[in-house]
Amino acid sequence: MPVDIWNGLEQVPADLAGSVVTIGVFDGVHRGHQRLIASAVQRARDLGVPAVMVTFDPHPTVFFRPEAIPPALASLEQRSVTAARYGIDAMLVINFDRELAGWTPEEYFERVIVDTLHARSVVIGDNFTFGHLAAGTSDTMRTLGDARGVEVITHDLLTDAGDPALGGASAVDHVVCSTWIRDRLAEGDVAAAGRALGRNFTVRGVVTRGAGRGGAALGFPTANLYFPDAQALPSDGVYAGDLRILPTHKDPAGELVGDMPVEVHMPAAISVGTNPTFGDETRSVEAFVLDHEADLYGRKVTVSFIERIRGMEAYGDLDQLITAINRDVSETRHLVPRDR
Repeated sequence: MPVDIWNGLEQVPADLAGSVVTIGVFDGVHRGHQRLIASAVQRARDLGVPAVMVTFDPHPTVFFRPEAIPPALASLEQRSVTAARYGIDAMLVINFDRELAGWTPEEYFERVIVDTLHARSVVIGDNFTFGHLAAGTSDTMRTLGDARGVEVITHDLLTDAGDPALGGASAVDHVVCSTWIRDRLAEGDVAAAGRALGRNFTVRGVVTRGAGRGGAALGFPTANLYFPDAQALPSDGVYAGDLRILPTHKDPAGELVGDMPVEVHMPAAISVGTNPTFGDETRSVEAFVLDHEADLYGRKVTVSFIERIRGMEAYGDLDQLITAINRDVSETRHLVPRDR
């Protein structure tokens, strides 16, 4: 079931009698986030109240370090879909503006946690901060909760120590966080990013018209994908993955999008970069969908990155490029079975 999406405090139902709340940007909804969500959902079921995920848009960094706004691992729509998958009942999206940035921890607690969400329990990570200049910590939240009869549950940060799903123990235990995942994407290590996310790294976009050389010159027609500039992407290279045509669904604004009754997914060889063989300078994402010739133009799709095949290279002529693409397609068939 899709989550209820409340865009702003004013959209929270006035008759909400109680909730269990977990708070954060939740960019990527990675395995660390999933642990908080699971805890909140379980506590909500115990208390018989909704589990509410509070998130922010835009990213709070806009006001504190605008020169260092991180590329997004997941759009609001992706966050809502993933939250629903893990049992969240409602997602409150708070517009992070100058007014909110100026609230003290006490104001934030009273206005959001108590007066609006009527929270009976709050689930946060040990490194959680809130309020003006991030002055509030998890200890602050616990103190405020004790004074108002709101339970506060905190969790240690998740690391990859000894966890086979995250690659096992290493010389240095890495905290599973959005920054670490972005670093792996910058290296092209989509497999490691996927392990930390608990699923393949996936982006949503719209198929647009490209240069037209994929089919005409190369014999490999590609779907050219448009993504917002703020979207995180892997480093330049070729990847094995899949492309999924989204079924009809509601976006976070409540609008119906898509015209497919069910989701359709197909293996794809995905190119990220500037196409140096042709001297292009604009970075693009193109997906060659295996064994599929339908026109995807204008469709909203997701592209999942499963494994890196190679880096982006400039070839001396089209024959060399076509040979390389054939190898990419063969490797994609091996890595992404059609019936997976």
